[in-house]
Amino acid sequence: MPAFRIVIMLKPGVLDAAGQAVQRGLHALGYGVDGVRVGKVIEFEADGVTRDAVGDMCARFLANPLIETWRIEETTPTGTAPAGTVPVGTGGAA
Repeated sequence: MPAFRIVIMLKPGVLDAAGQAVQRGLHALGYGVDGVRVGKVIEFEADGVTRDAVGDMCARFLANPLIETWRIEETTPTGTAPAGTVPVGTGGAA
C-alpha cells in the first residue's frame, strides 16, 4: 500500500510566530540557534492514491496555498522507518 509523508511549512516572508517562540526558548536554554521554522508533518497510507492526488489534497484541504508550501515524500508503510532514517532518542532520561 502506498504511504506518503507531507511536510508543510510557512512560505518565506510569512511571520512564523511558533518558530520565533521556539528560537527564543532555545536561546534561553543556551542554544545558539537561528532561523527556526515550525511546520507540520502528515503521514498516511492509501490504496490507489497517486502523488498527484496527494498534491491535490494539499492544495484543497491540508495546507493553505496562500501562506504555506508543501513537500510530498513517498515512504514506507507506517511503523517502519524509511531508508536512511536514524533514531535520535526516546525523548526521556534513561
